[in-house]
Amino acid sequence: MRHRNQTCKLNRTTSHRRCMFANMLKSLITNERIQTTVPKAKALRRYADQMITLAKKNTLAARRQAIAELMIRYNTLTPKEQRAAKDGDTSAYNDDRFVIGKLFDELGTRFAARQGGYTRIVKQGYRVGDNAQTCIIEYLAD
Repeated sequence: MRHRNQTCKLNRTTSHRRCMFANMLKSLITNERIQTTVPKAKALRRYADQMITLAKKNTLAARRQAIAELMIRYNTLTPKEQRAAKDGDTSAYNDDRFVIGKLFDELGTRFAARQGGYTRIVKQGYRVGDNAQTCIIEYLAD
């Protein structure tokens, strides 16, 4: 029996599932819409709404929790790259640095007045290779 088991496993191991959702969340935050299959989108919606709830809190603890959930890795910079970053050149940064900024600065303030339901799932057709139903998951414009 599956009483009180709320994790959708999607035929993946725990580590694979965590990494997959972290990558999908990063892409969703960066692009604000991604195309995926319906079961993955329904499972991702739960984590995407949790990220917005953390962004609305906008505390240091919430930032650290979001960094842990999204598996953000800050690449170390050489001294030359550190000097360039102080001058405003951020080309040496990986994209993970900008995900947290967008989450807390843009998306958190956009949904400040909303009490839930930050994502929308729009079903599309079926994929050619395996006939899986695809959809678009996106953050609302609000």
